[in-house]
Amino acid sequence: MISPFVVTWKQGDADRLLLENVRHTDRAGYNSGNSQGCLRGTRVDILLQLEHWLKDKGDHRVFWLNGLAGTGKSTIARTFAEIGFADGKLGASFFCSRDFEDRSNLQAIFPTPAFQLAYRYLPFREKLLRVLRANPGVGQESLCSQMERIIVGPLKATRIRTLIIIDALDECKDEEPASAILSILSRYVDEIPYVKFFITGRPEPRIRSGFRLESLTPVTEVLKLHEVKPEVVDSDIKLFFRTQLTHLARTRSDCDVTEVWPSSSDIEILCKKAAGFFIYASTVVKFVASEDNPPVKRLALITSLPESTAEEGKSGIDQLYTKILEHAFHNIHTDGSQHHSCFQATVGAVVLIFNPSLSRAFQNSWDMTPQTSAAPSDPSTLSSLSQIAQKIQFSPSTSHSLTSSQTQSDA
Repeated sequence: MISPFVVTWKQGDADRLLLENVRHTDRAGYNSGNSQGCLRGTRVDILLQLEHWLKDKGDHRVFWLNGLAGTGKSTIARTFAEIGFADGKLGASFFCSRDFEDRSNLQAIFPTPAFQLAYRYLPFREKLLRVLRANPGVGQESLCSQMERIIVGPLKATRIRTLIIIDALDECKDEEPASAILSILSRYVDEIPYVKFFITGRPEPRIRSGFRLESLTPVTEVLKLHEVKPEVVDSDIKLFFRTQLTHLARTRSDCDVTEVWPSSSDIEILCKKAAGFFIYASTVVKFVASEDNPPVKRLALITSLPESTAEEGKSGIDQLYTKILEHAFHNIHTDGSQHHSCFQATVGAVVLIFNPSLSRAFQNSWDMTPQTSAAPSDPSTLSSLSQIAQKIQFSPSTSHSLTSSQTQSDA
């Protein structure tokens, strides 16, 4: 993928090598991967608030977009990054992800923006190169040293006005009681008053503790996504469902274009089930859009779920995932088929991650190699997976292992 930061100078081989050797992550930028921003017409008030904050010259130089899982933080961050880049204000972005080692490693967070800023601003590049020529291994030093030498130093010297975005900070591996990144930011934020930091993250203890630091609190503006007025969020979710499903109806040959689909009642039911969580809406659309079955039939599977699944997004989307798994594996029997064996192995690995004590039971039932994990046991997760297993016809011995082992571990 072509970098959005245009090089407007002739680079010497030595300088280019110095920059490339900075421990940066190429896939951490806002424009990496296939993720998309907000649907046009949604999240309007929130994006306007962010644009106002970016233009404001007040004391709030840090913005924390605080939200529970599935409320759309990363999508908003990506859209805000696109807006910032279009306006020429975005300097760098780092989208953390626990799914990738190089995007969950704290050691990569400061070098990556430094690398991007060097390709965005010529004066910054010149200052950074001086640091790298004197100490090429600075990117391997402590987080505090990295921040001071390759971020704060060049920014102070150049007085560049810019925006740095860090998304999903909670997904970085961090053992500190207060976020290591936020603790370091609190030390230096007053030294670079022309720079704004937009950070998203769940309200986990170490993130909350970080933003409560004495020097960070006065300069931080906070928006809690889960406290946005429900009617505003519902309106956006309805627009998302209506736009995505209507487009699907127009582009799929197995949809009857003479009928109105989805119906208003379909949209209302889906919105109620989503309960303000965009992750639910996105999952439903992906399921309905699958090419294996007609969209109308798949949507009916979701809207026909019992009333007890209303506000499913708020309580977890177990029912939705159960329905998806039932539909995907309804014709697979326990006859040793390749698909069934593969599914058993996959779900077994997931269960073992949450409850390592089940390793011996699953090894006996599925002939799997024992796995270990430091993750804590989660009975509610195991219970949900047990229900799925029973619904898609796991063998009796496997179902027995699930239930009996859980009983033993709870004793």
